[in-house]
Amino acid sequence: MKKIAVLTGGGDAPGMNAVIRAVVRRGIFKGLEVYGIHHGFKGLIDGDFVKMSKGSVGDIIHRGGTILQYAHFENFKTVDAQKQAIAQLINAGIDGLIVIGGNGSFKGAEKLNTLGFPTVGIPVTVNNDIAGTEYSIGFDTAVNTAVAAIDKIRDTASSHDRTYVIEVMGRHAGDIALWSGMCSGAESIIIPEADHKVEDVIDRIKQGYKRGKTHSIIVVAEGVGKGIGRELGKVIQEKTGFDTKVTILGHIQRGGSPSAYDRMMSSQMGAKAVDILVEGSKDVMVGLKNGKLIHTPFEEVVKDKHTLDLSIHQLARSLSI
Repeated sequence: MKKIAVLTGGGDAPGMNAVIRAVVRRGIFKGLEVYGIHHGFKGLIDGDFVKMSKGSVGDIIHRGGTILQYAHFENFKTVDAQKQAIAQLINAGIDGLIVIGGNGSFKGAEKLNTLGFPTVGIPVTVNNDIAGTEYSIGFDTAVNTAVAAIDKIRDTASSHDRTYVIEVMGRHAGDIALWSGMCSGAESIIIPEADHKVEDVIDRIKQGYKRGKTHSIIVVAEGVGKGIGRELGKVIQEKTGFDTKVTILGHIQRGGSPSAYDRMMSSQMGAKAVDILVEGSKDVMVGLKNGKLIHTPFEEVVKDKHTLDLSIHQLARSLSI
């Protein structure tokens, strides 16, 4: 292993640049040449490679987004495209690849491994929805962004005696909603992993008003259904008569400077991925379990399903009475 490359796939997340920095500097520390691939799998097909130096990743640990950028590229699902990508890597003398991203990116990485090219993955997505790891880089920052926004919305909700429905990201997972709702004291948290009844949400709002509350915060995950935030807000206003507003936080949750925890995990996982390649392993994703770095075969990552700790949801309900 003399030359390795790194690319970022899928949606950006806080911490991606910190991972790139760790991969590049750990690689150089290990005596490797490290190449960055611009625009994800599309850049891999196009041969859009650039040799990275220690200086090329200076002052990026705190920056959101990805300096390597990303481009959507559906054609990578074809075997011809995958073989073309491997040919580009081999022609450049590259011996191993590190893919930074989420579920879609790891499906592509698994295909490269199947065709014989050593590839290792690092989980980076605000959704925290990847199997084989308890944590995905970017999640902590996204939750903190959501909590900060909800805290501000609560101020205005209290001032105007309003109910607010706040829709957060997460794709098909409810992790951001659960954590941000729990940490901001939301009266109800609605996630795709747990059954919910609108009647129950409305009853909890009414009970709060009976004991003197003049405002309520409802946090809902986008994965519950398309347009769920606006739909729920409309129903609550119709059923209660309370002034109800809807806020969809959107892509603000994917931007910004990564938290200290995300920077720490980025540094550790990035370095670990390089070490795995140097040791001769492949076809795995670096992950976190019980506070320890692990690696999980891509086959398990792409086939298994992320699970959410529903005991936190039950705790949130008991604390928001």
